[in-house]
Amino acid sequence: MAWIYLLVAGLLEIIWALAMKQSHGFTRLVPSIVTIVGMIASFWLLAVAMRSLPLGTAYTIWTGIGAVGAFLVGIFFLGEQVSAMRIGAAVLIVSGLVLMKLSSS
Repeated sequence: MAWIYLLVAGLLEIIWALAMKQSHGFTRLVPSIVTIVGMIASFWLLAVAMRSLPLGTAYTIWTGIGAVGAFLVGIFFLGEQVSAMRIGAAVLIVSGLVLMKLSSS
């Protein structure tokens, strides 16, 4: 169950990152509220997952889901730049996440 909590926490990190972008520096109310609520929920689920997962594994997976997810949202929904170097960096992050998952019990 901890892995499910961690996955949802990572997905919420993507949502709050997008909402933060849409808040325009916390000047728009609804995206600002989504950001804050998403952050709280994401951190809470991360903390719940850490009850049974090692700190390094949980935090790395959570951060990686958020980073790669935000990268993909930026490309597909916000029209951000796509380059071989950026894609290579994302592939390296995902590779690290897979290795971290495989190394945990």
